[in-house]
Amino acid sequence: METLYVGQRSRAVISCAVSGGVDPQVLTAAFADLTAKHPPLRCRIAREDAGFVLQELDTPPRLLVREDADHGYADELNAPLPVGGPLVRATLLRGGGTDTVVLVVDHTVTDGHSAIALHHALWDRYAQLLAAPGTAPEPWCTDWPAPLTEQLPPCPEEEVARYFDRRVAAARARPVELVPYDAAGGVEGGRIEIARLRLDAERTLQLRRAAAAFGVSVQGLVAGALLVAARRRLPGEGPRTLGCLSPVDLRSRMTPPVPRELMIAAVTSNVQALDVAPDSEPVELARTVTGGLRRALEAGEPPLEVRIMPRVAEFPPLMAGTVIATNMGAVAAPPLPEGLELLDVRLVPAREQYFPQAGRSPLMACVTTFAGRLAVEFPYWTECFSGPFMAALRDDVQAALLDLAALGGPTGSAAS
Repeated sequence: METLYVGQRSRAVISCAVSGGVDPQVLTAAFADLTAKHPPLRCRIAREDAGFVLQELDTPPRLLVREDADHGYADELNAPLPVGGPLVRATLLRGGGTDTVVLVVDHTVTDGHSAIALHHALWDRYAQLLAAPGTAPEPWCTDWPAPLTEQLPPCPEEEVARYFDRRVAAARARPVELVPYDAAGGVEGGRIEIARLRLDAERTLQLRRAAAAFGVSVQGLVAGALLVAARRRLPGEGPRTLGCLSPVDLRSRMTPPVPRELMIAAVTSNVQALDVAPDSEPVELARTVTGGLRRALEAGEPPLEVRIMPRVAEFPPLMAGTVIATNMGAVAAPPLPEGLELLDVRLVPAREQYFPQAGRSPLMACVTTFAGRLAVEFPYWTECFSGPFMAALRDDVQAALLDLAALGGPTGSAAS
């Protein structure tokens, strides 16, 4: 039985903007086929005894169609998935010569990889139905996927307890600092907004070359740039202890591997404490982040992280990160049918609660590479951080990434 942390829910918001015209009826049928194929998409969170469970809905969710391309995306990003309602929402936004498909999926039943797989499967099914009108609907599947905790390799409780104690001791020895909020909540409350940077295909390739030359990951370079930007928003001179939280995909590390199409949350995290000064080099920080993550993987820590999750409430600093830097890796463009032109693909995480009363929180960077172009999304709550603050943070990270990308060019020092 998977434990559901209802008060800490979040959701994946993946969207695709196209030109050329999407057929709403065909897309409705394609989404219905996905809900038929994946039982978790037909469920809701319900209270049972002292906790919460997943229950199947009486009626599966259906595609929504809105004539609001200008403001619809922001509305979809901010619209929650209420407890008791569907855990997925699909919306077609139309207008101005652009159609945008927005999938919102609760992280109870997805992670970044499965959300992307679901999005691509929707377009694949749409193309199939366009090419073959009259295709029979997808058969109704009733086999629910086993939760992640039931697919982990066995582990003695004593080993889990020892790992928890080690993590607590390490977190107490090096408490990390968080960036204080710069915005005060208004009378109307806050909303989610996004600062975004996007590199073209050439700069993305150069950044990947630089990462390979330095022996680090692209996620490591983004994390390094973000750590320096965060440190510059803390007072004082010299190094301070900052935390970097990196989500870890478990699907490829399970035996047998868990398919990306399986609608479960198969992700955990790696948390590292680093000494960061205002003039720290992003590459050196990237080496620390990448090296620490590789050592954690070699030591078999990710499954242990999953197993200690029920105890994190005993010591919340276990999950404290000054920055959170995700990375979905390089992903191909969605399989659009002929006649549609891809304009943009985005993946953004959104939370149900942002706790502005806390006074400080991690800075989130969602790193994706769709169709050869790297993008970094910085979602934030306007009662916590202001637009100018996040725009300046974005600009600092972008400048650092462009400097690093220049090193990956044909004559750059990292490539020579």
